[in-house]
Amino acid sequence: MHAFRSARPWFRSPLFLAIASTLACAATAPLLAQDSADTSSSPRATNAVTLDSVVVTANKRVENVRAVGASISVIGERQLENMGASSLSDYAALIPGMQVQNGGSPGLSTVSLRGISALSSGATVATYIDEVPVGSSGIYQDASGLMLDLLPYDISRVEVLRGPQGTLYGAGAIGGLLKYVTRAPDLTHAEARVGFGVRSVSDGGEGWNGRFGVSLPLQEDRLGLRMSFARNGLPGYTDNAIDGRQDINGGEQVGGRMALSWDGDVADIDLSVLHQRINAHDRAQVALEPGSYAPLGGEFEGRTWQPQPFTKELTLASLSVVWDLGWGDFVSATGWSETRTLDQIDSTVQFGEVADLLLGFPEPGSSNVRYTFDLDKITQEFRFTSRTGGRFEWMAGAFYTKEDAQQNQVAWLGQRDGSPLPAPFDTAFGTLAVIGLPSTYEEVAVFANASWRFGERFKIDAGLRQARNDQWFSQNVSAGILAPIGDAPGESTEDVFTWSLSPQFKLAEDTMLYARFATGYQPGGPNVALPGIPPSVDSSMLASYEVGLKSQSADRRFQADVSAFRIEWDDIQVASSFNGIGGLVNGGEATSEGVELASQFRATEALTLGVNAAYTKARVKNDFEATTIPQGDFDVVLNTGLAGDRMPYVPTLSWAATAEYAFMTAQGLSGQVGGVLRFTGERLSDTTERQRVTAPGDPSTVLQEEVTAPLRLDSYRALDLYAGVGRERWELRAYVSNVTGEGGFSSMTPAAGALSGAVAYLAAVPIQPRTFGVEFDVRF
Repeated sequence: MHAFRSARPWFRSPLFLAIASTLACAATAPLLAQDSADTSSSPRATNAVTLDSVVVTANKRVENVRAVGASISVIGERQLENMGASSLSDYAALIPGMQVQNGGSPGLSTVSLRGISALSSGATVATYIDEVPVGSSGIYQDASGLMLDLLPYDISRVEVLRGPQGTLYGAGAIGGLLKYVTRAPDLTHAEARVGFGVRSVSDGGEGWNGRFGVSLPLQEDRLGLRMSFARNGLPGYTDNAIDGRQDINGGEQVGGRMALSWDGDVADIDLSVLHQRINAHDRAQVALEPGSYAPLGGEFEGRTWQPQPFTKELTLASLSVVWDLGWGDFVSATGWSETRTLDQIDSTVQFGEVADLLLGFPEPGSSNVRYTFDLDKITQEFRFTSRTGGRFEWMAGAFYTKEDAQQNQVAWLGQRDGSPLPAPFDTAFGTLAVIGLPSTYEEVAVFANASWRFGERFKIDAGLRQARNDQWFSQNVSAGILAPIGDAPGESTEDVFTWSLSPQFKLAEDTMLYARFATGYQPGGPNVALPGIPPSVDSSMLASYEVGLKSQSADRRFQADVSAFRIEWDDIQVASSFNGIGGLVNGGEATSEGVELASQFRATEALTLGVNAAYTKARVKNDFEATTIPQGDFDVVLNTGLAGDRMPYVPTLSWAATAEYAFMTAQGLSGQVGGVLRFTGERLSDTTERQRVTAPGDPSTVLQEEVTAPLRLDSYRALDLYAGVGRERWELRAYVSNVTGEGGFSSMTPAAGALSGAVAYLAAVPIQPRTFGVEFDVRF
């Protein structure tokens, strides 16, 4: 069994419990940073062309996005509302170089940026809520497949930093950073908002959502309180051919937040408590013919014998203190989070044949594997920051985090109808495996960042970070036939250094040329104690080289951001498994290079157009390092990636064309209509695996060889439209996602028998079908 959740498909190892449910919603190019942090009560859309009003906190300072020498996308509150966004996959197309693999439910998400795909259980994109990191830095909480998918309500904006951010954001930010910035309490005016909406999926179910938010100044200009709550229904649209259930992937998201802000003469204090729950009854999945990719049944019909519920609960408490020292600020950011996740998968095709092929039953059985993940995480950051605006700015700080985590895996086998095996087989074989995987992760880091301005045109930013992490892990097998009974502990310690350098030159008042050289890392950790698997896996290291141009015309009618990059990725962590037993290895090297464009044109005072694109060429540089697994009379030599392989779920080309028209009627109504036409290019589901059977201790003598190529996913286009109208205190919005009902797939994974190796079907997750929604909000 695997001690982690791998990204390798089922058929790559006969007893593979860590089935990857990764889906790729390949991102098309984004709008520019469209929405300012406008928190006014007016329902009218913010003017999309005033990009210089957009602020970001990418460098842990409040800065104009146009003045930051890095590739940053900002999705504002208004854009999220207009699109009816409820998960990452709904707005991934607005971020160039970003892929979101949706596992069939919000919260079952894998995020990658600029071709840095998740090839292991460790995340390649770090996630923050305001000043606090969330999610695991270790390798035993499936951080890559369970990325935070925050319900985007009471969110001021979403910032996405493309490229490694290891200097300021540390572990896991090897590909970039996803940052949710929440709305702050209003210290001056009381406001309240109530909303209700419904949505319907074509040939599927319906769902309703409700929300409210209130902001109260408890002491004018000093103390404010903000409270919010939202419930979002997830209408189902996939059916199950086995038991006849329809629209099985329905569910709901529920979130609440309370924030308290104090604006003092010397110190500012922000306290926040956030809770979110995702409850999906099953996951979106359809069954395809392995050879032709044609549906085995209906267009949205899958084949599962066991339910696949998914639930995730996050509770986050954060405290931020900013103390004005006169010459600068002292900042303390404290966070505590508790995450509880349950993910059950149907493994009937994989392990059901144990009943007939091993136990002699007349037909295969049914099976499921249940994963639970419990994570308790505390973080503390202290930093001193100089005043903004001088010729020399600097920052220095220290960071600490501690994670206590537990992963449990239980594999069950029963009869085909779902009932237990008859006695005495139920006792001996009803539980295929029970594995507990406790782990701890502790990290201490120091970092510094500085900016120098030389004259009015030239500026250079530089930063560095030194980190040390200590980890402990144990694989505790207490029952079952798939793994040896007993405990196998392990531990690791590593020191990691990262740096960044960014010279910037103003060619003109509204044009900046910059270069950015930066590094990042993905933490390693102790490995499972198995033949052929190293006792620990090292950190993956990455170096990025980028040049970019940010420009806008003098009248601010036309704006364009262009960047070109090359990334060198070393010691890539990849999953290696055989007969269901495996761990992580440092596979080898890969490169990713590309060009990104985000442009916008204000055709008239009311009409804004945009054309955005991303070209990415991400390839494995050399054959991944082989894993040799002794099998007595022979050795099995595995390569889980070969030179020239494309990185999984990375389209070579993606683009988006956008348009929005703002209007005002003679009756005093204001509103907007808009749309996004997005294109996602062809992708591959995985890297190539080569399995060789060789003579013992002699890899040059090949007795048998099998090469398994990845599956190919076709390109697709989809059109999203939205419209809204309102007057001061109320607003009515409507949207249609995937207007033409375009058919496409986010991912495909073969469902194959663990013993026979026969592929029964391809389990594929479709892109969201045509979805209609109507929303109504009232402000007081």
